[in-house]
Amino acid sequence: MNGTPRTTETERPEAVTGNDAGPDAKARDAGASHTTRTRLYRNGTLEREDFPVRDISRYVDDPDCMIWLDVCDPASGDFDMITEEFGLHALAVEDARHEHQRPKLDTYRTHLFLSAYAVTVDADSGAVGTSEVSAFITSNALITVRKGRHCRVEPMVERWDNAPELARHGVGFLVHGLLDYLVDGHFSAVQDLDDRIEQLEDLLFEDSPDEIQAVQRRSFELRKSLVRLRRVVLPMREVVNSLLRRDLHVVSEPMMPYFQDVYDHVLRATEWTESLRDLVTTVMETNLTVQGNRMNLIMKKVTSWAAIIAVPTAVTGFYGQNVPYPGFGGHSGFWTSTIVMVVLLVLLYVTFKRRDWI
Repeated sequence: MNGTPRTTETERPEAVTGNDAGPDAKARDAGASHTTRTRLYRNGTLEREDFPVRDISRYVDDPDCMIWLDVCDPASGDFDMITEEFGLHALAVEDARHEHQRPKLDTYRTHLFLSAYAVTVDADSGAVGTSEVSAFITSNALITVRKGRHCRVEPMVERWDNAPELARHGVGFLVHGLLDYLVDGHFSAVQDLDDRIEQLEDLLFEDSPDEIQAVQRRSFELRKSLVRLRRVVLPMREVVNSLLRRDLHVVSEPMMPYFQDVYDHVLRATEWTESLRDLVTTVMETNLTVQGNRMNLIMKKVTSWAAIIAVPTAVTGFYGQNVPYPGFGGHSGFWTSTIVMVVLLVLLYVTFKRRDWI
């Protein structure tokens, strides 16, 4: 991160004192609230929200409690804090520190590590933007680590608030809200790109030079966006499918239909992305074919007019010989050559017109 690294609660002397922490510690907690969010569920009921991170240690070992901790654009101290509080594996934390991870689900003895991406599509250019999300899943906690401002937690929180009755089914409830938000974003991005490709198809057979150039440029940009989207969407099929494994004990039986619904959306987004890649490739090939056909048409017209122009050149060249010929030196030669030129010109024009060469 740029600037001075932020200090986390676990690095402060006041953090170990709980409610007895001094006012300075509380002020610092308030100052850090824009980078972290917290929630506490007890026996399936939301009990606390946006409480200080230092209070997590009170609930992390309570089997009746379920915790959500969100850290946005974390510093090194933030990773040290969550590692200490939740006992995370060093390799999982290392993956969360480094960007550009492949979407995946890694299994460790005490927790799972999930890597995925939120997707946005630029309204003007259609470029696909991604924001990496790392998640640590324990038996009673979900820790999300976000990088970049494109990944918003509000839609995920809304999903939890819209189905509070599912909170009693454990941490799978929190994981479902996260995956449902991410996959819906993938689906929306695919739909947006599909609409853009349909608009591009309408321009394929336009003759305007500006529109021809727009088709070439936009088809290339859409192909780049689809390639980037595919790298994000395709591995999610394996991620969600792995979470459905019963031996991981993340998805309880009542939550299974909800995860199956997410998996169905993943499959649809994957298949849709693949079909759009083929479609945009077809658009690019069709554009090349149309341009080739236009070039052939132009060449036909140019060649036809060149043949017509060649006739008077040939006739006048013949009559320009310095040897006697019928009509040489008289008016009859002039009229003969003129009639021959006119007849041949008309004959060629009619022939080319019937063949649509002109």
